[in-house]
Amino acid sequence: MTDYENLYAVFSSGQQPCITICTHEEEYAIDVICRAALELKREILVWSASEGVKASFLWDSPAMPATQAPHEALAKFETVGNQTICVMLDVAHFLRDNRTLRALRDVISRFEMTGSTLVLLDSCAELPDIVHSYSRKYEISLPTSEELSEIVRTTILRLHKKKPLQIGITKTGFDAIIRNLRGLSRRQAQRVIIDTVSEDRTFQDSDLNDIIAAKRQMVGSNGLLEYVRTPLDLSEIGGMKKLKHWLGLRTNSFTPQAAAFGIKAPRGMLMLGVQGAGKSLCAKAVATAWQQPLLRLDPSVLYSRYIGDSEDNLRKALAQAEAMSPVILWIDEIEKAFASAASHSSDGGLSQRMFGTLLTWMQEKTSPVFIIATANNIEALPPELLRKGRFDEIFFVDLPGTEARQEIFKIHISKCKRDAGAFDLQKLAKVSAGYSGAEIEQAILSALYEAYACKAELNDENIAQALKNSPPISVTMAESINTLLEWSKGRCVPVD
Repeated sequence: MTDYENLYAVFSSGQQPCITICTHEEEYAIDVICRAALELKREILVWSASEGVKASFLWDSPAMPATQAPHEALAKFETVGNQTICVMLDVAHFLRDNRTLRALRDVISRFEMTGSTLVLLDSCAELPDIVHSYSRKYEISLPTSEELSEIVRTTILRLHKKKPLQIGITKTGFDAIIRNLRGLSRRQAQRVIIDTVSEDRTFQDSDLNDIIAAKRQMVGSNGLLEYVRTPLDLSEIGGMKKLKHWLGLRTNSFTPQAAAFGIKAPRGMLMLGVQGAGKSLCAKAVATAWQQPLLRLDPSVLYSRYIGDSEDNLRKALAQAEAMSPVILWIDEIEKAFASAASHSSDGGLSQRMFGTLLTWMQEKTSPVFIIATANNIEALPPELLRKGRFDEIFFVDLPGTEARQEIFKIHISKCKRDAGAFDLQKLAKVSAGYSGAEIEQAILSALYEAYACKAELNDENIAQALKNSPPISVTMAESINTLLEWSKGRCVPVD
């Protein structure tokens, strides 16, 4: 259902005396409210601190006297007829005043009997807890592809009328731009298009790169999802042959052709294993290999001190990921976010509710959002996460074997602008037994610094010495790694 259809149903039912809408798209929300009210032939009153109560949203509509203070506006609302729609703009801050809060509760109680509806439209969600218990929260949806197409067309037409643009966009380019605008709000999408064409006064296929860059900045600005650059290719990761084969079989599974063939888009994978073995690196490489955007969800930023806001933040992040689909959603170190969901926590059940929200979404989502969850500590994971069907596969990333270590040395020596063929890779692989890929990379960097300081050339000896000087994690955390290895047997698919 559209936002209009949802609000129409809410208003017509007469059973919702108060709804709250938290959005930065105030103009769009007002338009939807007005359309629903007009269709239902309902009287509408609107209050703002700058003008007081008015009988419409029109800027030149006269304000009613003595209604500028919020408690005065609420007193006016108590006198309205049945089935009236009353809207308050940016009232959350004023509800810290006990008198205003009391007046608001009185209005809600009256509206329960008269079938009227009070709409609290704010840009923030910091409402008193008592208001949340009396009201229903309504979420403004993100725009569909059809809406985005219309936004782009009307924005370009308006700019072209002001000052002619050079338009050379193809249908393929236009479709790619619409696809990459998904997940942005209506205002954000409009802003991106304006910024893209304003400088050179052109609108063409090459503008896609500017749009992707602008979107990356906007997605990161809300703090819930991070748009991750993905320059890596699977060839830049040593070893992991089984994982690479698994990913290769699913490379084109997000396409319409795959759907027509009867293939469902893959749901995701859980990667367990040793720290530094390449789990996070692989998440980036998968996005590049599949040519899909990569979003990183940092669960720690979801938690809020306000009741209900943490769960709301998670729902918003997941909804944004779905709106941007097909996309890869990377949840790094997932056990740190939901560890207390596996035990009796001291957070009042918040972690369990958050974890439940995530599991429900994973089970019911229909949009092609591929989840890559990484974890280091299996004991901290709630057992529900490991149930069959949550992920397409659970992979275990062990310390690299001899052949994989040779590949890793070759990759990182080449990155240092050296000919890997001039090094004894077999010898280096032998002396680096028990080292992770990250530790091998760091040893090469340390040896490079040493060689530069001594005005010498990088060679096998200084790399081997750098390895010797830094004991691997397989030694410093031998007990926990052995436990992890033992647990993985028969439960996970090894990546190599």
